[in-house]
Amino acid sequence: MNHRTFTALADPHRFQIVELLRERPHSVGEIADRLGLRQPQTSKHLRVLTDAGLVHMEPRANRRIAHLRPTPFRDLDDWLTRYRLLWEERLDRLDDYLRTLPPEDPSPDPTEPGGSS
Repeated sequence: MNHRTFTALADPHRFQIVELLRERPHSVGEIADRLGLRQPQTSKHLRVLTDAGLVHMEPRANRRIAHLRPTPFRDLDDWLTRYRLLWEERLDRLDDYLRTLPPEDPSPDPTEPGGSS
């Protein structure tokens, strides 16, 4: 797992760019317009995403089109799967433990303090 992926996605604007690119590829100008950013600011964020390997820029005439690259997201999913499995195992053990506990009596005992008389 590449730590640059997390660094790139940690910025809210870059995260929004990735979410936007999930729909389809967009030009730099479209991204800037959709997110209300200036074009130089958008280009800077796209450079970070490109350097992290998350985005590929395709020159097309006088425009640059940003595409998501699938491999880093597969790597991220593989990395997260290990933690998902860890938590599922822990929750299964907790479930097994809770099943060993005697059931609680939902009706209060009238002879106990605080019970109905």
